[in-house]
Amino acid sequence: MAEYIGLDVSMKETAVSIRCEGKRISRGKCASDPKIIAQLVRKRAPAVERIVIETGPLSVWFWHAPKAEELPVICIDARHAAKALDMAPNRTDANDADGLAQLAEIGYFKQAAS
Repeated sequence: MAEYIGLDVSMKETAVSIRCEGKRISRGKCASDPKIIAQLVRKRAPAVERIVIETGPLSVWFWHAPKAEELPVICIDARHAAKALDMAPNRTDANDADGLAQLAEIGYFKQAAS
């Protein structure tokens, strides 16, 4: 079963949401370090199909580092994601990560890098 991950990246912490078959199977936070995130992905989502991050100040680092680890990360346009995420009633980092995972799962995004 394919798993999809949304990462809401900030300077200190990254909110992580993992979805499978239309349901959230894991949610949490970790340090904003691509190596730590790669370890988390390998442990909790070994069948990851797509990891989604938004464009932003840290996106270059968070795109190149997972790619070097051969993880399927893509960077999507933040303005496009914001329009979809704005429909959520309660905007939090955790909810944004879950929204990004949902976008990854249904394939509704404008890809900035792959």
